[in-house]
Amino acid sequence: MTSSEAAPATPTKGLVLVVEDDAAIRDLLRRNLRAAGYGVQGCGDGTEALDAVARLAPVAVILDIGLPGMDGIEVCRRLRSSGDWTPVLFVTARDDEVDRIVGLELGADDYVTKPFSPRELVARLGGVLRRTRGTAAPAPAQLSVGRVVIDPGERRAYADGRPVNLTTTEFDLLAHLMRNQRRVFSREQLLSEVWGYSGDVETRTVDVHIAQIRGKLGQASPIRTVRGVGYSADPAERTE
Repeated sequence: MTSSEAAPATPTKGLVLVVEDDAAIRDLLRRNLRAAGYGVQGCGDGTEALDAVARLAPVAVILDIGLPGMDGIEVCRRLRSSGDWTPVLFVTARDDEVDRIVGLELGADDYVTKPFSPRELVARLGGVLRRTRGTAAPAPAQLSVGRVVIDPGERRAYADGRPVNLTTTEFDLLAHLMRNQRRVFSREQLLSEVWGYSGDVETRTVDVHIAQIRGKLGQASPIRTVRGVGYSADPAERTE
C-alpha cells in the first residue's frame, strides 16, 4: 500500500485527511469513513500531512500523535501557528494525559485513545464537524457578556474590541456559556451539551478548554469558576 489513498469520487460529507503511519489502521479508518459518507485521503508522516492540508483543504484531520519524525503534536502546532484552523481530532496510543492536554492546548478539537472503536471515532468526528458547521437555524447577529462579543454567524470573537482566534470547540464552549449567562454548568453538562458526550469521557477536557479560552481573552474573560460545581459566563469581573 502506498502512503496515500485516493478519495472516493462522490463523497457527500467532505474530505477527511487521515494521518497515520500504521497502514492497517489507516485502511480501517478509510473504510469506515467512506462507509459514513466521507471522502478520505491518507498519509503516513507529518511533512506529507502539512502539504496535504494546504493542497486539499480537508474538512477535518484525523491525526496520530505518535508519527515518526515530525509527530502529530508538532503538525498541529504548525497548522495553528500558520493560521490554519481545520478541525483536528487526535489519535493517541500513549497512556499519558499530558500528551492529550498538550494537544488540546495547541488547538486540537478532540482526541481518541487507541485501541478505539472506528464507530466511536466516526461519531466523534461528526460531533466536531457539527460544531464547525453549525445548524440550519438562523444565528443571532451578536452575543455579548461584559467585554466579550461573539458573532455566531461568522464565528468570530472579540475581547475589548480585538479579534480573538478560537478553535471550533473553544468557540462553541464560549458561545454556549454566553447564550446562558449566569447559569452554572457542571463539567459533565458541558461535555454533554457542547461535545455531545456522556459517560466516561474525562472532564479534564473541559478544564483545558476553559483555560485556553481564558488565556486568549485575557482579563476580558467572562468565565467564572464556581468551585465544586463548574463554570458560568458572568458580566461581572471574573473571580477564580
